[in-house]
Amino acid sequence: MLLDPRTGKPLAASGEKVPLTGVDAKDLARPDTGNIAPRVVASGTGAPRLLLFARVSVPVANRKQDENQDQAGDLRGNQNAERGLLFVISEKVAAPAVYGAGRTGQLVDRNGKVCASAPTTGAALAAATGHRALPAAAANAANTSVHTGDVSGSVLGDGRHGLRRVTGWASVVSENGKDDASGLGLTVLTAREVPPAKAGADHMWFALVAAGALVVIAVLVTLVLWGTMQRPLLRLHLSAARLARSVGEVPQKRAELARPMPVLGFGEPGRAGRALESIRRQLLGETGPEPEQEVRRRPGVRALVLVCALVIAAWGVPLLFLLNRVPAAKAVPAAAVADQQARTEAAADRVQRSLGGSRTDLAAAASALSGASRERTAEVLRRERADHPTFRSLYVLDRTGALVQQVGKQPVRTLVPPTGEGITQVNTSGKIPAIAAYARIPAPGKAKGAKKAEDTAPAVVVAEIGVDALDDLVSRPGLGSVWLTDERHRVLAASVGFEAFQSLPSRRLTRLVAKTDAAPGGAGKSASAVLHAGTSPGEGLSVAAAAPLAQKGPAAGLGWRVVSAEPAEALKLAAYQVQARTMLAGLLALTAGSACLGWLHIVVVRPLRTLTGCAERLAAGDRRTVLFPVHHDECGSVTRSLELLRQALVERDRGAGADLAAVPAPSFQCGSAP
Repeated sequence: MLLDPRTGKPLAASGEKVPLTGVDAKDLARPDTGNIAPRVVASGTGAPRLLLFARVSVPVANRKQDENQDQAGDLRGNQNAERGLLFVISEKVAAPAVYGAGRTGQLVDRNGKVCASAPTTGAALAAATGHRALPAAAANAANTSVHTGDVSGSVLGDGRHGLRRVTGWASVVSENGKDDASGLGLTVLTAREVPPAKAGADHMWFALVAAGALVVIAVLVTLVLWGTMQRPLLRLHLSAARLARSVGEVPQKRAELARPMPVLGFGEPGRAGRALESIRRQLLGETGPEPEQEVRRRPGVRALVLVCALVIAAWGVPLLFLLNRVPAAKAVPAAAVADQQARTEAAADRVQRSLGGSRTDLAAAASALSGASRERTAEVLRRERADHPTFRSLYVLDRTGALVQQVGKQPVRTLVPPTGEGITQVNTSGKIPAIAAYARIPAPGKAKGAKKAEDTAPAVVVAEIGVDALDDLVSRPGLGSVWLTDERHRVLAASVGFEAFQSLPSRRLTRLVAKTDAAPGGAGKSASAVLHAGTSPGEGLSVAAAAPLAQKGPAAGLGWRVVSAEPAEALKLAAYQVQARTMLAGLLALTAGSACLGWLHIVVVRPLRTLTGCAERLAAGDRRTVLFPVHHDECGSVTRSLELLRQALVERDRGAGADLAAVPAPSFQCGSAP
């Protein structure tokens, strides 16, 4: 409808009557109000309509000429004047596309009134009408959350006939909330009735038993280490200190030298105790230094720490790799697999709509290029590329295939002039996939010399679509890794890193995509499955789906597929949450046990082994090695005592040597008897 904003009366109309309830045409036609946002209004038929507005300027109609020259001069000025009109388009509010069996789709306004519904029949229709409160609840949630930046969510309905309705909502707004659709207050709802979730297995007893076993192991390890290492080391510290005091100048203390050294403990503490006993006996002159001999390797405190580590590992490793494993056949419910397929179909439809819109807009640009001059052609191409950031390059080919004009980047590969209009894949190899939309430029109208103009006029306009734009189209939250493949199942675009025309990362994934291939004369169908091998080596279970890009339209003949794979662990299933927590408990136990035993080895075991070696060498007669305490603990105290004992032995050896030198040597006469 073409509307006169001054009077509000229509000047021209086509199609159904345009509902103008609440529309101030005079205010909307003012050029200082900026772009006119669309709005949803009620119509006489009860179904709401979407109104789109545009300002139109037309020349002012010529007035009746006067013979007066001045009036004629005024007329020449009026002939250049323009008049502002308002162009209004009314269209039916489109229902949202719905994918997956048993789902319904609705578009509601800010008051919760349903503006459009996806085609539903049978049980789905009965379910949709049986939950009339959910649209209003979802719309209220959308209107409340849009101020906080949340543009999507879900609402859980009441149970009915053993099923429960789950409604997901998303506000019709852009990411920054500044587009024309943001003011409409529309919300898209998708709903499905699902059976209530079955109560999972009670893992409380398992957790209690596992925690109790860990406590028992911790207490047992602590008692063993205390009884076999720490307690003997304390006794060794006291015995060495007593023996060191007994070699002093105090006579009362020297009586302690007659008391035997207790030999207690396992491994190194016992060996150190035997060495101290040998040193005590040497100080008393009962024996000499023991000959140093190779000690047969026997289990020591290091072996004991290793056994304790194995006991802790016996608790943690099964939790990490064996217990609460999810069987592959029961890991992912059928509803999750169906949802992955439905979301993959929605992603394919999004790509198809974007490509179809590019082709439609390019066809409109081709009409504007019909008979246009070179300057006009360049202007149209620049405007078209500015309006479509997804276009990497725009160029015009003549009927011989020669490049006439180009804007944007250099094309990856120019297209051979086709017939008609559509979308095509330009190359099948190389570093960058080239996808192009093309449209035939109509020949100019019949006029003088039209035949000659038709022979030299450009033939086709081509828009090369950037791969980055396709990457953004296939990237969907919650779908995991997504790929766009050609008819030979090679990657053209992806939400993850890829090389052009590479194969899919898994053979199982390739076989799943092959199931979507169309039979002769068909368009193919979607497929989904749970893949046990994952999408790449090292990955676990994943939910995968593949969907044809389009079953009709210009993109149907391309044979492209949208493929997705989501790791099952990312689905936040109850079974996987239990598995993850079990693995976390095992990992924490192994980490804590390794850290504690490692600290014990560094602080106690290694110094104790060094101390034992020093004591045994001193008992074997090594008087030259000065012993320096390194640690300020029991091991350091024993080392200081050993140094005092070494000094006492050195003094004893010096005194014995002096007494031996003072004794005269016996003399013998030849032939006499001794």
